[in-house]
Amino acid sequence: MKYDTKVKNRMKRIEGQIRGIIKMMEEEKDCKDVVMQLSAVKSALDRTSAVVVSKNLEACIRQADDEDAEPLINEAVNLLVKSR
Repeated sequence: MKYDTKVKNRMKRIEGQIRGIIKMMEEEKDCKDVVMQLSAVKSALDRTSAVVVSKNLEACIRQADDEDAEPLINEAVNLLVKSR
């Protein structure tokens, strides 16, 4: 699957957030601030996973014949469930 620039940029922002959390830990910042940032990263990863799966589902459906679409849809739904 080809990943577009928007998805890659999402991941780069998440990477930056994680680096920021590590810095917060090194600076011994307050626990609640660290946990808040960890929660934000988790949410961003969840949203990114959903975008990747939805784009994959869209591409699979466009490529599939009507009778081939059902297993692809089920696979995409299972991916979404696993990402939660």
